[in-house]
Amino acid sequence: MNKQERMAPHNIEAEEAVLGSLLIDPDAIFKVASFLRPDDFYREKNGWIYAAILDLHERREPADFVTLCDELERRGQLAEVGGAAYITSLINAVPTAIHVEYYAHIVERCAILRRLINAAGQIAGLAYEEAEDVDEVVDRAEQILFGVSQRRIARDLVPIKQIIGDYYDRIDYLYQHRGELIGIPTGFRLLDRLLGGLQRSDLIIVAGRPSMGKTSFVLSVAQNAARKFDQRVALFSLEMSAEQVVQRLISAETGIDSQRLRLGDLKEEEWPLFVQATGVLSDLPIFIDDTPSISALQMRTKARRLHAEHGLDLIIVDYLQLMRGDARAENRVQEISNISRSIKSLAR
Repeated sequence: MNKQERMAPHNIEAEEAVLGSLLIDPDAIFKVASFLRPDDFYREKNGWIYAAILDLHERREPADFVTLCDELERRGQLAEVGGAAYITSLINAVPTAIHVEYYAHIVERCAILRRLINAAGQIAGLAYEEAEDVDEVVDRAEQILFGVSQRRIARDLVPIKQIIGDYYDRIDYLYQHRGELIGIPTGFRLLDRLLGGLQRSDLIIVAGRPSMGKTSFVLSVAQNAARKFDQRVALFSLEMSAEQVVQRLISAETGIDSQRLRLGDLKEEEWPLFVQATGVLSDLPIFIDDTPSISALQMRTKARRLHAEHGLDLIIVDYLQLMRGDARAENRVQEISNISRSIKSLAR
């Protein structure tokens, strides 16, 4: 039995409605140019026409029947798109441009679905390449999917009136709750009073010379936030193993020297403290990942998964310089800058 071949998602009527709207209303381009691209069109000739309209707009030239035909003729594409007759049919396809943005989003949605299908094919191809290291395959697969989702991340210009309204609401909330801690508490009273807690969407870097206690500090923050304030914490430890992290946490909880814990050199009276600490820490909403040289993309994927499954309030990375960049960089400084930018994007 032959199965009918499935067509890739597309909507030719919506594509033609977009182009017709742009030709009958010069201002319609402002509603769609920020998110719609020529390669979003399923029918190639429609993508050529949209690209020509965009170029006319960039040159501050009107996009109408005459100028568009001239532009396509200059590119050697007029005959291939169907000549002047096809341009005329586009103009006659829509009576008004009022719904151009709606039509454009239909075209965009179909394009995203096609990219997902293409991405799935690429990922399947990677899986069949048995010579590839499996971790490398997973990393490349995540990059392919991220490339599809990244296209949808865009912000439009927002009127200052809306921003001020949101800001007013936030200040009013802070005023009504003045004296209370609004951010995520660190458990360090003076620091919380100065910062108001760790604010959501903030990227905070703890800097200091080697062996000054940076790791001990962030582990204390993680433990305090999770234990005292029930905050869900993701801890990415690139320097220590997960077991070493737990050892440091138990040492802080019990007061037993970390070196003696490592050797199992516990006094008899310390065993109850040890057992109690393991029970307390086991119940904390702390999630530890000790993947060495983790990339920003891998971290983002794991954080999103954790947020979807358990919720996530705070991410701690120990430490930034041991992370691996997702793309090639000219030098390590540029690579660290790219990593910092990616982490800031994750925080937001």
